Amino acid sequence: MHIGVDFDNTIVSYDELFHRAAVDSGLIPSSLPHRKVSVRSHLRSQPDGENQWIRLQSVVYGSRIMEATLCEGFDLFATHCRNQGIRMAVISHKLQYPALGPRIDLREAAIRWMRGQGLLAEDGPGLTLPDVFFEPGRPEKLARILAAGCTHFVDDLPEVLTDPAFPHEVKKILYLPKRAGGEECTPDLPGVVVCGGWSDILRVLQEEEPGK
Repeated sequence: MHIGVDFDNTIVSYDELFHRAAVDSGLIPSSLPHRKVSVRSHLRSQPDGENQWIRLQSVVYGSRIMEATLCEGFDLFATHCRNQGIRMAVISHKLQYPALGPRIDLREAAIRWMRGQGLLAEDGPGLTLPDVFFEPGRPEKLARILAAGCTHFVDDLPEVLTDPAFPHEVKKILYLPKRAGGEECTPDLPGVVVCGGWSDILRVLQEEEPGK
């Protein structure tokens, strides 16, 4: 097996940070739900909201990324992969610099966050820098999934997994965590395994391991 994993909102969770950064900047009321989608929807409903949203992303993904948290259960999943000798790669669509806001290297910031979480440590889950790929667009991301030889890929965006260019031989897993106050319905996506968290994804993996 070779597991490919998206980065933003799949390994790293930004919900609390987006809310906190937006409140700190006076962009939203503190009573707004602590969710990225709620912050985005509120900002986009305001004058110049799209540009405000882009600038906020540059702050969250850049100068304040160290405040973001590891998605629940990913550490246990990654440790299992290491212990079972399962290869893992991080493959993400991430621009190097934001379109608006301070010019900060977003890819370097992401690497710094991964180091801070111990994901690239020698005694960590087995990831190394050569296992991390940041691509400028979705076509390049899909091409990298194929070139890396992934057998499975985990993403939080259905549109990535259902893209006609997605490698057909790669098993598609949608990461759709259950969030407090969320009203999401489980989507019906042919050919896509929908999981409510990393513990579910781990069970899917274990069912495919030899001897199961």
